Order: sequence, then structure tokens, then C-alpha cells
Amino acid sequence: MSDPLKIAVAGLGTVGAGTVKLLEQQADLLSLRAGRPLQVTAVSARSRGRDRGVELSSFAWHDDAAAMAREADADVVVELIGGSDGAARAVCEAAFAAGRHVVTANKALLAMHGAALARAAEAAGVTLAWEAAVAGGIPVIRTLREGLAGNRIGRLQGILNGTCNYILTTMRETGREFGDVLDEAQHLGYAEADPGFDIDGVDAAHKLALLSALAFGAEVDFDGVYVEGIRNIAAMDIEYAGELGYRIKLLGIAEMNHDGIHQRVHPAMVPADAPIAAVEGVFNGIVTEGDYVGTTVLEGRGAGAGPTASAVAGDLVDIACGRRAPTFGVPATALKAIPSLPMDRHVGPYYVRLMVIDKPGVFADVAATLRDCEISFESVLQRSRAPGDVVPVVLTTHEASEASMQRAIAEIERIEAVREKPNMIRIERGAME
Repeated sequence: MSDPLKIAVAGLGTVGAGTVKLLEQQADLLSLRAGRPLQVTAVSARSRGRDRGVELSSFAWHDDAAAMAREADADVVVELIGGSDGAARAVCEAAFAAGRHVVTANKALLAMHGAALARAAEAAGVTLAWEAAVAGGIPVIRTLREGLAGNRIGRLQGILNGTCNYILTTMRETGREFGDVLDEAQHLGYAEADPGFDIDGVDAAHKLALLSALAFGAEVDFDGVYVEGIRNIAAMDIEYAGELGYRIKLLGIAEMNHDGIHQRVHPAMVPADAPIAAVEGVFNGIVTEGDYVGTTVLEGRGAGAGPTASAVAGDLVDIACGRRAPTFGVPATALKAIPSLPMDRHVGPYYVRLMVIDKPGVFADVAATLRDCEISFESVLQRSRAPGDVVPVVLTTHEASEASMQRAIAEIERIEAVREKPNMIRIERGAME
């Protein structure tokens, strides 16, 4: 058997320790699949004394992860530190300078510096592999880069954050409000103590920017992603969605148009019978459209030690076998600077919930505002009447531009009988059903 592939692991948190554990427990299987042993030789983390549930005494310990990337007896460095700059970036750059491959699970780093790191890896003649950075154990990177290589991808959409999907699923199943379910998700370990990156859509936006680059051969443009989270989704919105035949999901959506790319992360109503609607709990799902293959659907666990370590191991086996592919599917020098289109160019149907004083003439005022903004409504729901009380009124629109809807929402909010900021949720139909 060939010489082992020597591996240095930077970062021994949940994923790092899980990766070391998987490489130990699956050593025989991995050796068969790689044609050579995968051998951890060095590790680095902030604290030596912490119990990580895995034996580390046989590995060379490095207090400085970047120094390890330069100096360790290793062919590949696995970067599992996290963060868009600092130590994580230094580790990757040090590894490339030393002629070592890099495997990373760091979506934030790649979203901010992916093209530059891809160029550095190619210049050094090494691989930058990142299957673990998006959707955990789902092999979406390999699928887009290799399995669908014969297709031009026109559109993709995905549930890219398990925390948000768990919250929205639990709200639908129990009728509880967002804050209550978020507290539960934190208690169960599905949400961080500071959950902002997840519930405000930033984590999903990092991942969408990477998928867009890979799918469309474009420079990574995180700043071009429209981002909106799920804080404003109420239990009544989820209930009304069900009545209308929809489910609410936090979606990342990327579409290639003749004049640029739409990249957007926001809550969306999807038909209850669409493939993406069936992805529940902490699971992730990605749906793609290729010009030859048509629609493909991938689903699985998007986070956690096991799924992420599984993705890291897949990249390591590729490197051990000598299988190489450009970081974003094409050479970094061939990535195109495709413009990201502004959100106000989006066109589609919308759901709007109003909280209004129940009195004559209110709906006439709302309807006049929509008319003036050239928006027609498709349906109206008002569950009960309570004259003088504040009651919900729900309407759905035919297709309208985002710019027109935002103008209409601002005007409706000024109507005296409207007591809360209208809640608007985009409806996604058709292409991914």
C-alpha cells in the first residue's frame, strides 16, 4: 500500500474532534477507498487540557495553528477553526505557501475570500476542498462540480440553515411563537447562545454565495446577496400559510438571468407539495435546475460533528487518490465578475398580513393603495369580525415587482387603521415544484 496521507487538523471543537474520531474509527474503510492510509500527524487548538472525547496524545501538538500549517509533517491541513479572517485565513495561506493541500468547513472564510484563496491554491499547485462548508453531510459541492458538470445551472434554491428550519418546523407543528421555539432550540443545542448569524440569515447567505459561484462560474459575491431572517415570522403567518396551501421556509435562492445573478435569502412561502417543503427539522435541502438533467433534489443533515466530519473525510479521500478539481468548478482565473442584481428587480407573488382596526372603509383604502402601485390581489382572508378591535387581514397578490410592493407596504403602513407594520412574505412558485 502507498505511503499514508499525512493530515494536520487545525481546530478541535465539535467538528474538529469529530473529524479526528471519524478518521480513527473508519481507518480501515478509508484506507480501502483511498488506496492508502489517512493518518493524522498533528493537531492545534487553543487549549490542550480540555477533554474532547478523543485521544490526542499520539499527535504532535502545536499551539500556533499557522505555524503548524507551515511546519508539521503533513500533506494536507484541515482548517476547522472558523471565522472569516484571523487564524483561519492565516492557516490556509501558510499551508499554500508550504505546498500543502487544504480542506475546510469554513463558509464565512470562503464567502469573503474564496476567489483569492482559490487563486493562491492554484498558484501553489494544491487543492482547496470545501465540501463540508455547505450543507454538512450533503454532497452538494461534488454534485454541482462533478455530477452536474455537463449542465448549465439556471437556478438553485435551498434550505441552508438547520436552526431556522427547526424553528419554523416546530412553530408549524406546535403553534408556538418564534421566541419560545428559539429558546427551546438553544436549550437543545440547535441554536447558539447568540443566534443572530442563523436567524438573521447570514449563515445561509454565506453558503448561497458559495453555491452561486460554483453553479454559475462566478466570482464569490457575498455583498451581492439580499439577506432577511425569520425574526418577524409569527405563528399566525404559519397558520395562514397552511390555509393557503403553503409552508414557510428560510430559502437561499440563486438565479442566473441574461443581465446578472439574483442572490437572495429570505423567508418564503412554498407550495406544500414542493420537494423543498418536505425538508423538515434540522435537515437541509438543495434543489437545482440543469439544462440537461432537469431538477435534482438533495436532502440530509446540514450540520453537526458527524455529517460535517463525513464531508471532510470525502475531501481527504479525493486528495489521497489524486483526484483534483478547481475550487469553484473552473480555474480561478476563469471565474467571471457577473453582476449581482438588486432585490428591487425581483418579480413574484406576495403574502401580506395586516393588523387593522375592524371598521368600514379600511379594506377600500388598502385596495386603493395597491391599485395605485399597480398591484392586484389574488385572495383575501379575514377569519373573524370584531368591530372596533384590531384584527388580522391577509391578502395574496398576483405577480408584482419588489419595488412596487415595498412602495405599497410603506403607503399601507401610513393608513390610520393599520396598527402594525405589515408583514410581507414572498411566495415562490413554479420552477422548483
